[in-house]
Amino acid sequence: MNIINFKNINVGYDDKIILKDLNLSINKGEHWVILGANGSGKSTLMKLIQSEIHPRFDKNSTKELFGKSTYSLFELRNKIGVISNDLHNYFSSKVPFLNGYEVVQSGFYATFSIFKSQDFTQEQHNKIADTMKFLEIRHLQDKKVSSMSTGELRKCIIARALIHDPEAFILDEPTVGLDIKAQINFLQMLEKIAKKSSIILVTHHLEEIFEDIENVALIYQNTIYKSGTKDKILNSENLSKIFGIDLKINKKHHRYFVEEINY
Repeated sequence: MNIINFKNINVGYDDKIILKDLNLSINKGEHWVILGANGSGKSTLMKLIQSEIHPRFDKNSTKELFGKSTYSLFELRNKIGVISNDLHNYFSSKVPFLNGYEVVQSGFYATFSIFKSQDFTQEQHNKIADTMKFLEIRHLQDKKVSSMSTGELRKCIIARALIHDPEAFILDEPTVGLDIKAQINFLQMLEKIAKKSSIILVTHHLEEIFEDIENVALIYQNTIYKSGTKDKILNSENLSKIFGIDLKINKKHHRYFVEEINY
C-alpha cells in the first residue's frame, strides 16, 4: 500500500507557485530521504504530507495518503509521526515544566500538556513505559524539559509519536542542534525505529542518511527533480545540480559523504 501517492501536484499561495508538477510515491515499509537545498520546497512538501496545506485543484492531479484521498486529520496524525524543530522548540519554550513521562503521555490527546480532564487507562500507562524502555529513555521520565539536552528532548518527542505505533515517521532535519556524539546516538535510535515504521527523512545533510534508507527523492526548484534508489540517485552529478556547487560524493561503510568541494 502507498503511504504517499502524489501525482501532478501544484501548491501555491496567491500567484506564487511553491511546488509544481510534483510526483512522489512512497510504499509502506520503505525508507526514504528527501534531499534538497534550503528554499527548494522541502518545508512545503512536509506541510503537504501532513495536510497542513492543500494542492490546487486539478482534475489530472492525485493526492492520496495511505490509499485514501479523503481522511480525518486525527486518523492521519495517528498514522504519521512528525518530528520537527518547530515541535521541539514549542516543548522547550512553552512547557519546560513537563517531565519526560508527561511529554510522551501528551501524545495520546495530541496536546502540549497534561490536563485534569484527561483520563488515562492502565493500558496507556503501560504503553508509555514500554515505549520509553524501547527507546532506552526510562531515565528521563522524571527529568524536566528545562533540564534536558536537545537530544534528550528530541527522543521524548519521538516516543510521544511512537505510542500510536505510526506506520511512518517524517523527520525534518532531526539532528539540528545535536553534537557529534548525540547525532550518532540519535541516528542509531532511528535505525531501531526503522524496524517498526517507515522513515521519511527530510534534510540537506548527507551524513544523516543511514544504511536502512534505500530510496532518495531530490527536490530542486520546487519539484521532485529525480527519485529512485540510493545507488542510482546519490551521485556527484545529481547533488552538484541540486545544491548549485561542484561536489564530489563518495561512500564508505554504506554511508555517503562529500569528499571534495570545488568552488
